[in-house]
Amino acid sequence: METDVTTELYPRERVGLVREATAKAGLGAVLLTPGPDLRYVTGYDAKQLERLTCLVVPADGEPFLVVPRLELPAAQESPAGSLGLELVPWDETDDPYALVADRLPRDVGTVGLADRMWAVMALRFRGAMPGAEQTAAGAVLRELRMRKSAAEVAALREAGEAIDRVHRLVPGLLKAGRTEREVGRDIADAIIAEGHAQVDFVIVGSGPNGANPHAELSDRVIRPGEPVVVDIGGTMPSGYCSDSTRNYCVGEPPADYQAYFAVLLEAQRASCEAVRPGATPEAVDAAGRDIIAAAGHGEHFFHRTGHGIGLESHEEPYIVAGNREPLEPGMAFSIEPGIYPGPHGARIEDIVVCTEDGYEPMNTTERGLVVVD
Repeated sequence: METDVTTELYPRERVGLVREATAKAGLGAVLLTPGPDLRYVTGYDAKQLERLTCLVVPADGEPFLVVPRLELPAAQESPAGSLGLELVPWDETDDPYALVADRLPRDVGTVGLADRMWAVMALRFRGAMPGAEQTAAGAVLRELRMRKSAAEVAALREAGEAIDRVHRLVPGLLKAGRTEREVGRDIADAIIAEGHAQVDFVIVGSGPNGANPHAELSDRVIRPGEPVVVDIGGTMPSGYCSDSTRNYCVGEPPADYQAYFAVLLEAQRASCEAVRPGATPEAVDAAGRDIIAAAGHGEHFFHRTGHGIGLESHEEPYIVAGNREPLEPGMAFSIEPGIYPGPHGARIEDIVVCTEDGYEPMNTTERGLVVVD
């Protein structure tokens, strides 16, 4: 049974909006195989299989969903089954690529392929439609996916609250003598226990590993007096993602660490406060980066300030120098400046949503350093 929440997250009119965007982009059709684009348009979290599942949205004509007959019940029971889409099953001896090609106009000029489509499938479509140019469908969907609806913001808020609950448990898990891997395993269990459907990543960067923004969990033993960067995220049953970084120290933190952490806290706050409609991602990036650079740590902040988030943990818009596309209400992204001088490092990350007059944070846990006894 489709719930009201699912209907709001994956509204019936979205397929029509994609068809309009397809025509506006000058494409003959977009072809969406399993992945975030297909789920965004239909709500169907289809499995990535060697058997073709593909939503076909022609610029002129009715959309249809091609599915292996084995997967037809799953498609019917998903939100896609309530959209009024024609479901076209195919059997093991059929050629689903030819099936798609036969239902599209022979003179179709350009087709947009899902950004996450497997290469082998793209090549099969090229063979079935040799006269059609292929391009990425992401450009068609980006304008829709970047601007979150009220239901999507609510889903991100729920994800933020869930990951905040996990961060509140972290002080009880961080103990001198435990390894990063042991702590990370407990955090992963908590991510699921607090409502996520899956764990996307767990970073527990202790001591020098905190100076590596994408440190992998290791068997390194956490020692007294060491700062620890904890960056965690997962995907909720809704499909929407969480991502938040907080900083901890087992015992009294080093004086040099406290000094640059204070700078980082100011910089993260400045970038958050720079978020408003009309501001550019470049300006949001600069608001915090300039503070870090003025304190002498410019070379120690070497990644962008943030990334968009929704059905993917990393999507548009990207908060980085050179991105001058104005922010609009509904855009959701991380604000996560970092300072990594070694022999330790720090990063503070919140997910925020641009509102009509500023921003709303999806994370509300303490942004300052949490000292664990």
